[in-house]
Amino acid sequence: MTFIRSKVVGLGSYLPSKVISNNELSRTVDTSDEWIRERTGIVQRHISETETTAEMGIKAAQNALIDAHLLSSDIDALIVATSTPDLTLPSTATLIASALKIKGFAFDISAACSGFVYGLTIADALLKTGSARRILLIGSERLSKIIDWTDRNTCVLFGDGAGAFILEASEAIGSLADEGILDTLLCADAQEYHLLHTSGGIASTGTSGVIQMNGREVFRHAVMKLEDVALEILKRHSLTGDDIDWFIPHQANARIIDSTAKRLGLSSGKVIMTVHQHANTSAASIPLAFEQAVKEKKVKKGDLILLDAMGAGLTWGAVLLRY
Repeated sequence: MTFIRSKVVGLGSYLPSKVISNNELSRTVDTSDEWIRERTGIVQRHISETETTAEMGIKAAQNALIDAHLLSSDIDALIVATSTPDLTLPSTATLIASALKIKGFAFDISAACSGFVYGLTIADALLKTGSARRILLIGSERLSKIIDWTDRNTCVLFGDGAGAFILEASEAIGSLADEGILDTLLCADAQEYHLLHTSGGIASTGTSGVIQMNGREVFRHAVMKLEDVALEILKRHSLTGDDIDWFIPHQANARIIDSTAKRLGLSSGKVIMTVHQHANTSAASIPLAFEQAVKEKKVKKGDLILLDAMGAGLTWGAVLLRY
């Protein structure tokens, strides 16, 4: 019997050139480098001055195509995970597809910081059903446009950027030794949406609004939910933290990442952390961290990797894959 696995064949990322340090932020809002580092682990964030979500996504996609040694004509579908689309319509995915001359179908998904994990799950399903042979998945965010820069509790947390995977349907034997996505698990709890949301929207206020968050409660839910979903996906395959080569979670807060890793029994040497460099880039954070880990020769082909994310909604999920 032949199994189909969704194999990662290309990686790409893009970060705006402008970098704002904690010290720079402290000049405009009541905060300090020490306060931010102690509570979040963040040291700096990249901020787009002019580039839109689509423009950043295009650059990440081009880098992924180069990495995969593919042309845009080789792509059958394009999915963009974002909470900051360029336009209400059409989708950011269609804007990117137009720029890259991709002829396949294209659409956006909105699952906030869980967007890339949700996107991987959708892409995996499309590849397994034969709806596409190769899919370009992009997480791209311009969160600086929905931040209240006078609110020290939120403005210090977020940054802009984009990351991309190219996934290809590949024949496999159906074991944990296969390269590609081995399993996915998605969750949501809509009753807790009020913990992390924006103050507006096109159909309500006619504006995007700004990010509002109950930080203490989001932290509590994040540690609990990230642990639960990770343990569940490992349990499905009789795995433990010892079996995982790398844990690459959503990069929101160093304390959340450390707490989750400890609960999973993972040593710090197995955890990829880039939040200090990028801050929280929402749907872009996992692909940005993944590609950086590959460039630094930490993550290697054949490694077993656990991805984990939670975001507004509340949404959360995990992906088990072999690179």
